[in-house]
Amino acid sequence: MDYIKTIRKDLGSKKIILNAAGGVIQKDGKILLQRRSDNGEWSLVGGLLELDETYLEAAYREIKEETGLTVQAKYFLGIYHNHNMVWANGDQAHTIGAYYAFDIVEGEPRIDEESLELRFFGKDELPYLFAEDHRKAVEAYFDGVKLPIPQENEKGHKQ
Repeated sequence: MDYIKTIRKDLGSKKIILNAAGGVIQKDGKILLQRRSDNGEWSLVGGLLELDETYLEAAYREIKEETGLTVQAKYFLGIYHNHNMVWANGDQAHTIGAYYAFDIVEGEPRIDEESLELRFFGKDELPYLFAEDHRKAVEAYFDGVKLPIPQENEKGHKQ
């Protein structure tokens, strides 16, 4: 079951709160960005959480799906908001995203249907990132923010 499609079926394109996860994939002092197929804009790699996922699980899943890469989270960059996200189909949301810094463990970047292009950029050659939360996460990365990775309880675990 696709959680977001189910919500949208009931609520249409009305503004809702959604949780997202992703991050800065680093290699040789550069970061990997994705030019999205839905709007042609540049962004971090990541996406929306599915039901019962933790932020980190969602980030790993999205990165694998969208790039083919196996990555390892090194540290946490923070939680950032995109207060007025609007998709090409008119769906609206306030997205709350958890962003991490990742090292590549295995693989070479390859695009999927959600990407037009994947490319590494240095700090001085960054394109405009359309999403407010992505801009804040990249800013934190280049400002040297290195927070501990938060503990998350997984489904079925008692708190």
